[in-house]
Amino acid sequence: MVGATTMIFSIIVSLTEGLKQELVSNLSILYPPFLLGLITGGAVIYWFTGASTQAVTTGAYRAVEFIKANIKLEGATKASVTDSKKVVQICTQYAQKGMFNIFLTVFFATLAFAFVEPYYFIGYLISIALFGLYQAIFMADAGGAWDNAKKIVETELKQKGTDLHSATVVGDTVGDPFKDTSSVALNPIIKFTTLFGLLAVSLAVSLTRDQGSTLTDILAAAFFLISVVFVWRSFYAMRIEKQ
Repeated sequence: MVGATTMIFSIIVSLTEGLKQELVSNLSILYPPFLLGLITGGAVIYWFTGASTQAVTTGAYRAVEFIKANIKLEGATKASVTDSKKVVQICTQYAQKGMFNIFLTVFFATLAFAFVEPYYFIGYLISIALFGLYQAIFMADAGGAWDNAKKIVETELKQKGTDLHSATVVGDTVGDPFKDTSSVALNPIIKFTTLFGLLAVSLAVSLTRDQGSTLTDILAAAFFLISVVFVWRSFYAMRIEKQ
């Protein structure tokens, strides 16, 4: 959070030539691009948490499908090494696929928003940092609570196999991607967006000054369309379809 704040302030200083220009009119919710940037940053945070959870869900579902079809659980003390490696391979495949789609979405979205308008991008970065911080805290706490609830039912209440235990197992399937995937991954997302955004907005301002706003508008639209493709891949392309 401190690093993100530093990067955002560096962009503001760069755009105002060392805080020599007026800031109040542009860094205000009354300035439409800045307000829209705040809204967009929050939307991207919630997209990211959903997309990362989707990747975990799909990978786990495919692993369960393979286990049901190929591994005999009744009467077996352990699965074969080959089957175990296949399960790990399935999980790794969907983890890499999800990471690939998410990273390219963030990369091209950062470029697109930086090329739209500098103060729009500042609002976007501020929103990314604030929404990301509180969403990470929420997901880590909620996921940990679900995980600990299952452990308490199993170890302290001794109710393993009951309806209460089944309910906590369902909760833990949500809690694990919350605390082990989405919440911890928000930190590098915030850091990458702010660090890369500093370079991207500097390039955008330079191009606008030298080539005019038409080129930057075209590049912003192109980068945004590319990011939308990977947003689609992170959700609809990874959903579990009915057989």
